[in-house]
Amino acid sequence: MVHHLVDIDPVVPADQLIGLLVPPAMFDEVSFASYIPDPKEPSQAAAVKAAEEFATALTKNATGKRGLFGRKARAQGQGLYLDGGFGVGKTHLLASIFHAAPGPKSFGTFVELTHVVGALGFNNAVEQLSQNSVLCIDEFELDDPGDTMLVSRLLAELSAAGVSVVATSNTLPGQLGEGRFAAQDFLREIRKLSSIFTTLRVDGPDYRHRDLPPAPEPVDEATLTARAEATPGAALDDFDALCAHLEKLHPSRYKKLVEGIDEVFWSGVHPVEDQAVALRLVVLADRLYDASIPVTVSGVRLDKIFTDEMLAGGYKKKYLRATSRLLALSRFSAA
Repeated sequence: MVHHLVDIDPVVPADQLIGLLVPPAMFDEVSFASYIPDPKEPSQAAAVKAAEEFATALTKNATGKRGLFGRKARAQGQGLYLDGGFGVGKTHLLASIFHAAPGPKSFGTFVELTHVVGALGFNNAVEQLSQNSVLCIDEFELDDPGDTMLVSRLLAELSAAGVSVVATSNTLPGQLGEGRFAAQDFLREIRKLSSIFTTLRVDGPDYRHRDLPPAPEPVDEATLTARAEATPGAALDDFDALCAHLEKLHPSRYKKLVEGIDEVFWSGVHPVEDQAVALRLVVLADRLYDASIPVTVSGVRLDKIFTDEMLAGGYKKKYLRATSRLLALSRFSAA
C-alpha cells in the first residue's frame, strides 16, 4: 500500500521530548575510529584528535571530586564548535562525542532543541538538561532575534550548571545571524554565545559529491506512480500538497512524519518561490537524510528547487546543505 505524507499528522508528547534527543539511526554505530580523515585535509585528523580529547575530558569531569554532603562539584561546562563546509563529517564527530560521553546526555538539531524548550517551558527544559554531561547540537544556526536570546540564555545557564556543549555549523560563532536579521542589534548576545565555544575547523570537499554523477533526471508521472506502487513502504505525494501540509506542522514533527517510510516519491516538483516554504523543505530534507530515505521525483531536478535568488540570500548555506543531501538521496534511489 502506498502511503501519503499529507495524510499523516504526527504527535510527539512533551514528556518524551528529552528522551528523543539522540543521534539519527545512521549515526548509531559511528565512532572516532570509523572517521577516516582525508590525508589531503590535515584539519580532519586534527579535528578527530581534538574531539576525542574533548570526550575524554567529559568522562573525567563526570567522575570528579565530591563536595559537601557527597555531591559532585561540577566545574563550568566546556564548549566545542565544529565549523566547516557540507559533508566533511562534522555530524559524525558530534555523534562520536555523544557515544563516548557518560550519560545522561542529549543530541538534537538546533530546530529540535528550540522546540523542546518551547514545549517544556524554559525553566523545565533547563532543569532536565542540567543533568547532562553534554548537550550536542547539530546544524547550529540563528535565524531570528528570538532564537538568539533564547539560545544565549539557555547555553549560559547550562554551562554554569556544568553541562558541556558541542555544536556543528557552517557558520563561525561570531557570524551567526548574518544576512538573516539585524545581527548588529544583538551583537552582545552573539558574542556571549561565541565566548562559550572553542572553535575547531574541519575542512574538505563534500563527501556526498566525490566522484559522483550529476543529479538524476526526474522521471515522468506514470513511471513515478508505478515505482511508488511497486515499492514497499513508499510515500507518494504531490509536491505542492506536501508543501502545504508541512506548513501545518511544527518542523520538530517532521522526524515523526517520515518514521516508518522507506522511500518518498514527489510528483510535480518545481522551483520554490516562497522562502518560508523553502526553509520547511530544508528541515524535511534533513530528516529524510537522517533516516536515509531515498527520494524520487517528477518535474524538475532536486538541485533546482531553490532559486538563484534564494541561493544568493542569507540562508544560502541552509539551501546548499539541503540540496547536497537531497542529491545524495536521489542518487541512492537511482542506484
